[in-house]
Amino acid sequence: MKAAPEAQRRLLDLQAVDIALAQLAHRRKSLPELAEIEAVSREISALEDERVRAQVAVDDLDRDIARFEKDIEQVRARKDRDQKRLAAGGALREIEGLQHELATLNRRQSELEDSELELMEQRETAEQALNDVKGRLAAAEERRSAAEARRDEAYAEIGKEAEFKQSSRGPLVADLPADLIALYDKIRADSGLGAALVRSGRCGGCRIELYGADLNRVKSAPADDVVRCEECRRIMVRTAESGL
Repeated sequence: MKAAPEAQRRLLDLQAVDIALAQLAHRRKSLPELAEIEAVSREISALEDERVRAQVAVDDLDRDIARFEKDIEQVRARKDRDQKRLAAGGALREIEGLQHELATLNRRQSELEDSELELMEQRETAEQALNDVKGRLAAAEERRSAAEARRDEAYAEIGKEAEFKQSSRGPLVADLPADLIALYDKIRADSGLGAALVRSGRCGGCRIELYGADLNRVKSAPADDVVRCEECRRIMVRTAESGL
């Protein structure tokens, strides 16, 4: 392939733009905020599981307390009925039976109230645990939101830089021969670097020094020949720095 030496030299300008765009793309993918967001998201997921378990514990205790409340209310209602019957008087046997039942109901009420009190203490502890995990969850969500905001700010900055670089790429491509650009793009797609400056007899792509027949091949090639490295197959751009 043939291309004017100036066109070949301008490939280096194009390559510099493409390197900058690749660096911006890498920067976008490797922002520290991305790892932070992923780590905090895992933490939030674990905390959400913990919150659900803590909420279930509170709900279960609420249900048990409500059941005790119902049982205590039933005992109280039965006591009220017995006390009214006792106040109304009656046969001695009936009065004794009511007194015995009231004593039993009092013991039952005391037992239920003690059990309810124990459950209420357990609920207080469970609610504290629930509030604690809710607090940690809220803090983690705030950290994630802050990291997402920093990520979005970085994305916007990278996007502006990439847009600026991309806008400078168009005119470069338009001024270069289409077949030269096609070859450059193909090589760049395969290896990430389409063209490299030969400096001091060394390929700028693979950094291997030219010698022997390969050095003679490059030296003797006409200035408008598009020369490629035998090792990395990149276009070797020759300038006054090449030492040939």
